[in-house]
Amino acid sequence: MTGITLRMQLVSTLALAAGLGMSAQAIAQEAGTAGSGEIVVTARKTGEDILKTPVTVTAITSEALDAKGLVSMTDIATSTPGININNSSSGHADRSFQQVVLRGMTPSTTLATTVSTFIDGVPVSSPSQINAVSNPERVEIIKGPQSAFFGRNTFAGAINVVNKVPGNYWQGEMLGMIGSRDNWRIRASVEGPIIEDLISFRIGGEKYSKNGSWRNQDGVTLGDQSTAIASAMLAITPSSDVTIKLFGVMSEDKDGPAAQTRVGTVDVFAPDGTRLLTDQSNYVTDAGVKWFKGAIPSLADPVTANITNTDRIRAFLSNGTNRAVDPEDGVQGYGLRRRTKHIHGTFDWEVVDGLTATALGGWNHETWSTLIDLDGYDTSSFEGDFYGAGYFDFPYLIERNVKDWSLEGRLAYESDRFHGVAGVSYLNADLYQGLAGGSGTLNANNSVGGLSRNKTLGFFFGATYDLTDTLSASVEGRYQIDDLEAYTGPNGLTVGDNPYIDAGSYAPNSILATSKYKNFTPRVIVNWQIDPDTMVYASWAKGVNPAQFNTSILNNSYEVQVAAAESGGLLAIDPEKITNYELGLKGRALNGDLRYTVAAYYAQWRNQINSVQIVVPDDTQDTGYSFVNTSTNAGAADLYGIEAELNWRPTDFLTVDAAGAYNESDIKSFVSPTVTRLTGMTDFDGNDLKNTSKFSANVGVTVGTEIADWDDGRWFVRGDWNFKSGVYSNEANLARTPDLHLFNLRAGVEHGQISLEAFVTNVFNNKTPISVSDNYVFTPNFAYTGNFSALMLGLPDLRTAGIQAKVKF
Repeated sequence: MTGITLRMQLVSTLALAAGLGMSAQAIAQEAGTAGSGEIVVTARKTGEDILKTPVTVTAITSEALDAKGLVSMTDIATSTPGININNSSSGHADRSFQQVVLRGMTPSTTLATTVSTFIDGVPVSSPSQINAVSNPERVEIIKGPQSAFFGRNTFAGAINVVNKVPGNYWQGEMLGMIGSRDNWRIRASVEGPIIEDLISFRIGGEKYSKNGSWRNQDGVTLGDQSTAIASAMLAITPSSDVTIKLFGVMSEDKDGPAAQTRVGTVDVFAPDGTRLLTDQSNYVTDAGVKWFKGAIPSLADPVTANITNTDRIRAFLSNGTNRAVDPEDGVQGYGLRRRTKHIHGTFDWEVVDGLTATALGGWNHETWSTLIDLDGYDTSSFEGDFYGAGYFDFPYLIERNVKDWSLEGRLAYESDRFHGVAGVSYLNADLYQGLAGGSGTLNANNSVGGLSRNKTLGFFFGATYDLTDTLSASVEGRYQIDDLEAYTGPNGLTVGDNPYIDAGSYAPNSILATSKYKNFTPRVIVNWQIDPDTMVYASWAKGVNPAQFNTSILNNSYEVQVAAAESGGLLAIDPEKITNYELGLKGRALNGDLRYTVAAYYAQWRNQINSVQIVVPDDTQDTGYSFVNTSTNAGAADLYGIEAELNWRPTDFLTVDAAGAYNESDIKSFVSPTVTRLTGMTDFDGNDLKNTSKFSANVGVTVGTEIADWDDGRWFVRGDWNFKSGVYSNEANLARTPDLHLFNLRAGVEHGQISLEAFVTNVFNNKTPISVSDNYVFTPNFAYTGNFSALMLGLPDLRTAGIQAKVKF
């Protein structure tokens, strides 16, 4: 067998594996750094200079991530204006339910999202999953509706992590960091050719860990985090016009109990008279309920939680009955465990000059489980036989199991004046959710929901025509069909009289409800290249967010279901829709030393999906109430704002990068029985959406220069200021977090391929909460759970100092 024949068979086998074994919905074609320091981004499924892309894009390069010390999605959001991360949307502030809020478009339900996340353009299951990419080429944050190209869940924008592609040369990197509170990190990668000019590889791994900044009454730290990542990529170039890339990553998060606490509106005393919680309310609402107005107060009580992993807790977690996650893969005590697997492949073929065919595919599997102390404070003084603990407590387990696969094929054409792309994509996503725990017999309360399946078929196109040498017009769009299916759980379901579906018995794992939605989402862009360094653009775009089911309502009694229906809870709700108008300016100035982007937008959000929590008296429950979380199309809001970024290097000694955003939201209509019961408000017109900062900014300044008499030597000092204005806990706009100011410092030296630096984060030890949500004060008689009676706060990492070394070879 000749070498050529062997090589062709090898390539054919790998290409077949890429086509059959991997799947994806959408890809942004990777492109590195162009000449003259240009950053190439992939916001429109092709590589474009970021300053000539008529879309608002923030690109954070690998060098910038390291320079700022950004490791997690939370770090990226903190240092990027116009983005908030809400960690506490479901009664706990950890890395499980992380909601990305772009331009103030806050998801109103726990599992909803208005921003999709991608690895190399392939959709992933959650925002936390993109943290699994160790040392990426860059992170692209694309703002505004991206439904025309990327489809579902890109309602407010998209975040894409782009991998580094291995080349034909051997190289690698090692990084080590140690810091206060057992903060450490190790990262390594190596790449090189397997067969020169044919197959190259890159493998990488990362492990980081930190102890939390807060302690409970027993001295146990809160907010511990640990992550392990392993990834590999193959790049195959059988000819100059064919490129195949295969990528896989596995990661695991093992976190301790979350760093969170409550501020309450009632005084709670132990039987011996010891004060456990202090009434910190400063306002009485129109409904006659004590609450908070303005910036929430500083904590009056210590941060406490019952988080001892007793034999009873361990036995509870080992029970696999009615679980969404296998106990072996689940959390082993209080805290979070997440396991992620992701693989994808891409195939690019330049058929002829100007015509490229692309096929993509990807697969994801993510499981996580988190055990929380739902009452959120030290209740061990309350005696009683609660699940064998000997005191009142409320351990609660929340789980999620997601599997999805996707495919895409597209053709791209480019001529002197015309650029076009057309393609088709398919996504199939399965979701299981589970809940367990409570103040009674733990093992009797396990409850896993039935399968929720989304099947999305999309046909998309984009066409750009250069009307003149400087003026271009683009028309883009996607026709999308969403099929939603809801199934019964493993025990089936017997339904009596109810307002929603036919009464009767439904077999285990059988279809309970189906719904189909068809939408077309266009975008039109006009851009004018005023001169080689200045471009302006205007765009109009439609976006759509998938519909949802509320099948959990059917698990309740007839009386509870009737109450849910009367409060607006529907079994199937319609998709959300948005219309966005945008103007932008991008360019260079001062001989290229200054780069800038400015964008202004106005968006109309309609059919907004709101979360409605219905509290109904129910003698069958330990609490005396049934809490029914439903979703309904009961809102509308207008959003507008302006965002700007600049990078200025006036001398070799000084670099300044700065950005700022004003993101305003204006509620037009909103219905929430829960918020109305708390505040007495029924008219929310003109208020802001919750969990979003109206003002945000960051400024980073780096000074440094070469070291005399030291070849390839350089020193630097960098300071960063990150600012987020306070966010409201609900749409009544009464309670909000204080403004957040974070200052970070880094300094170091570089010598050739070696660097050593020291850092301090949160220099002034700011203790401002990083998230807030309405919650409850729990007591043994559940006297304060009929309406919101507390705020649940996510607590920040406090001041951390350390040193870091990096070696490239």
